[in-house]
Amino acid sequence: MKLNGKFLALAAIPATLVAMPVLAQASLGMLRTLDNGAWELRFRDGSPTQKICVRSGRELIQIRHKRAGCNRFVVEDGKNQVTVQYTCKGDGYGRTNIRKETGSLVQIDSQGIEGGRPFQFSAEARRTGGC
Repeated sequence: MKLNGKFLALAAIPATLVAMPVLAQASLGMLRTLDNGAWELRFRDGSPTQKICVRSGRELIQIRHKRAGCNRFVVEDGKNQVTVQYTCKGDGYGRTNIRKETGSLVQIDSQGIEGGRPFQFSAEARRTGGC
């Protein structure tokens, strides 16, 4: 069977598209630009505020799934916004979008399943001091 050059070029496109997300997995550079320290989350639905110690910014991704070992997939890795989808074996999954306003103020939208139950929240996170 003879293959022409056009077919080979078209066949290479999906391989390129599959490789691109893998290259972006380690970055999340925007999160590294956030100020380290104590942050307070204020939920838009009026739920009680939550405090979190931010060291790398990645702590803001899994607000409802605290344990380590969840698999993450970077959906968007922009200068001022990131979106990460994650799966925690046996505990559910989530998708979180974090939009940076300043180094000490971000907007967070997250939804998913935790312990077999759906969740969704929008929150403002603001640095309040040291950890």
